[in-house]
Amino acid sequence: MKELKFLSRYVKRYLFLYLLGIGALLAVDYFNVYIPEFTGNITDGLKEGTIDFDGVMEIVRMILLYGVIITLGRMGWRFFIIGPSRAIERDIRNDMFGHLEKLSMRYFNEHKTGDLMAHFTNDLNSVRMLMGHTVITAFDASVMLILVLYKMMRYVNVKLTVLAVIPMLLIIIGDYAYGKVMHKRFLEKQAAFSGLTDQVQEAVSGIRVIKAFVQERRELAAFAKTNAFNKEKNLGVVRVQALFMPLLDLVIGVSSLLTLIYGGYLAIVGEITVGQFVAFNQYITMLVWPMMAAGECITFFSQGLASARRILAIMEEKPEIINEDRVKPIEKLEGAIDIERLTFSYPGQEQVTVLDDISVHVEKGKTLAILGRTGSGKTTMANLLLRLYNTQSDMIRIDGHPLCEIPLEVLRRDIAYVPQDNFLFSDTLENNIAFGITKKDQKAIRQAAMDACIHDNIMDFPDQYETMVGERGVTLSGGQKQRSSIARALLKDSPILILDDALSAVDTDTEEQILQNLHRNRGGKTTIIIAHRISTIQDADHILVLDEGRAAEYGTHEELMALGGIYRSMFEKQQLEKQLSREGGEQE
Repeated sequence: MKELKFLSRYVKRYLFLYLLGIGALLAVDYFNVYIPEFTGNITDGLKEGTIDFDGVMEIVRMILLYGVIITLGRMGWRFFIIGPSRAIERDIRNDMFGHLEKLSMRYFNEHKTGDLMAHFTNDLNSVRMLMGHTVITAFDASVMLILVLYKMMRYVNVKLTVLAVIPMLLIIIGDYAYGKVMHKRFLEKQAAFSGLTDQVQEAVSGIRVIKAFVQERRELAAFAKTNAFNKEKNLGVVRVQALFMPLLDLVIGVSSLLTLIYGGYLAIVGEITVGQFVAFNQYITMLVWPMMAAGECITFFSQGLASARRILAIMEEKPEIINEDRVKPIEKLEGAIDIERLTFSYPGQEQVTVLDDISVHVEKGKTLAILGRTGSGKTTMANLLLRLYNTQSDMIRIDGHPLCEIPLEVLRRDIAYVPQDNFLFSDTLENNIAFGITKKDQKAIRQAAMDACIHDNIMDFPDQYETMVGERGVTLSGGQKQRSSIARALLKDSPILILDDALSAVDTDTEEQILQNLHRNRGGKTTIIIAHRISTIQDADHILVLDEGRAAEYGTHEELMALGGIYRSMFEKQQLEKQLSREGGEQE
């Protein structure tokens, strides 16, 4: 099975420790099966008068010695098997996270955060139980069963052993059916948990919207429904366990009853001794664990295998954006960008053309502005430059190289990007600004913050640069988040800078100051500014106006104004809005 092959790669790393643990387990079981025999010998010796107090104490000392060995052995298998299972859980989690970082944006568009979180929590926990508890249970139960049956036949009586074991054969049939049902029920349970996790994550992330629209009751009702479904799927697993375990107890009880009846008869007629009868009943008690463990082992094995299958589905996802065979040893980008007849549709939505026949040339050190209505494809162009999605070969070139020839690490290292959503991590402001560099430089961080016009705000905070911004920067205003993101990009000092509507939440005075800082500090470096406000981009060397994915107009501010088209219409509308806003402020 693919799942077992996948897990075996991790087991090989800790195989020696597993072997030590299994050795300790075997020692525990080996010494354990001698205890009933010692008890039987004492019973027969006392009954027949063939053993004195010293003889009893000799056997007691042996029992104590065996007990010490068993204790050490139990400590050993816990350390050498449970320990590696935790290490395997850690290794798989690390590999999963690393693999997720390589996957394309399409994968994250199609998979919910809550579902992925369930893989990192519940599924990995089940795999850990499979690699630890299930391994122990399987080996312990199997070895104990064999040793106990051997002792029952060798030390006591073969016929009595066969009679005691016959009812237990029913457990093997039950185990098979139990395993199939448990596997299906557990997959349903994990899927339900994924849905629950995703709904909680989404509700917590959108709690401000929920409160603002007074939708707490509706969200609570929706959560209660999902929670009830999750409960029902969990109960589905519990019901199977609740049915199987009592049946297991019943079979063991029948076996014990037959043993008492027939074993008592054999003891009365003298075919076995009283001591053997006592030892046999102890062996029957010892058989309870392997029988109980069989059901438990199947439960954890089924759950672990189902979870391993879900994890393997992630690990088998192939990254779409990779360093291809034609990649060249390019160490640094200069910043010249050529876009030739760029046409693009998102994967899975080929019938919708997002960009259609776009051609642009940007010299090194120049500024390209991209303007257009919402949904015209502006952000898509930024994503394609970063190669978050693949395009047809040679449609986009940087320094004359098609994107697929540029190593990914070089491409993304040498392009600084400020996205629309201005994502900030739940960390200090300093760490957020320094996110894109390998070694923190306090002076450079503060200079970047000054250039982004956020330094003064930061200094007003009680903890200044050590201020924790909360999840997704929740403690900052929209403008502060934007400027912090701009500072993060400026600190990289990359040959290419992309600002995707990065000044929409700042006032015009701050916007003008940031643009002046950009012009002063980025001499000889390429800048791409995506914006809605013409005031943001009118000084750009090239302005591209997009309309429904097409290049409607292209030129400088003066050239586009002279055309009298979309650009001029947008400019006049924005000027009118500014004038009306100013007059309204004066009246107040």
